[in-house]
Amino acid sequence: MGAESARAWTLLTNHGRVLLLIAREPDMRIRDLAVAAGITERAVQMIVTDLEHAGYVVKERVGRRNAYTINRDRPFRHRAESDHSVGELIDLFSADPAPPSSRADSGPEQH
Repeated sequence: MGAESARAWTLLTNHGRVLLLIAREPDMRIRDLAVAAGITERAVQMIVTDLEHAGYVVKERVGRRNAYTINRDRPFRHRAESDHSVGELIDLFSADPAPPSSRADSGPEQH
């Protein structure tokens, strides 16, 4: 299968990506979230609204801007992952990557 015929997809949904961006910078503007996520401002607004309605994000007006607080205890929506909280996902993506020498051995080296 050539590169041209491969479908483009990512492991994280836009909802997950926006949630992680908000976790990193809670007062980021919609415009900046859109640029960072690679989607439109309208899409980000819809995602933030979805996240608010589902209880993952609380929006608070601070001066002329919004600031967001994430409810880290909310479980994932799909039953296959519902025993995990979004806080675990945020922690996973916020953690400093381990240096190569401290990673678990993945088996014999391939030469």
